[in-house]
Amino acid sequence: MGHSQAAKAESRDRVLKIAARRIREEGLTRPGVAELMNEAGLTHGGFYKHFSSREDLMRQAAALALVDGETKMARAARRNREEPRTGLIDSYLSARHRDAPGTGCAVVTLGAAAGRGEAEMKEAYEKQVRSYLELISGTEDGEDSDEARADAMLTLSAMVGALLMSRAVADPELSDQLLRTVAARLKGAPVPS
Repeated sequence: MGHSQAAKAESRDRVLKIAARRIREEGLTRPGVAELMNEAGLTHGGFYKHFSSREDLMRQAAALALVDGETKMARAARRNREEPRTGLIDSYLSARHRDAPGTGCAVVTLGAAAGRGEAEMKEAYEKQVRSYLELISGTEDGEDSDEARADAMLTLSAMVGALLMSRAVADPELSDQLLRTVAARLKGAPVPS
């Protein structure tokens, strides 16, 4: 790859990473092309050298945001080798994760958009949900028991819902309580007071 092609690829990757972060923070409708290109240090006019449309950029950035989340969840599960599910719950339902949506799980941010979206967006979202279910159940797709899969579905749904609500409520105490209580219940621990 020549220098100009390498520079073009680097610029495209920078725009994608910025768009993926902004999607996690603001959803799919908010970030505009001009502001994304400006944040990447590029001109608005150069946008079409990298993407066919804003929708093309948003689709690719959403897919990147979802994959980034999978990497982080896998890392969180490895933190507690004896009980990976506990490590995952503790990391996911933390104030740190709640307070950093730009680097957090895109399953939370993109759920509603994927539900209303085209087949490609739904497929990318579904791929991540399936991957998370495998990670939580500790098995590969199709190899888990009905009970392990049901538990993984409940766990993932509770984690995503609790994180979403903890970000949405105005009361900081309630926000913290949502995270602590759901984490404790999912781990079978007593609910903290």
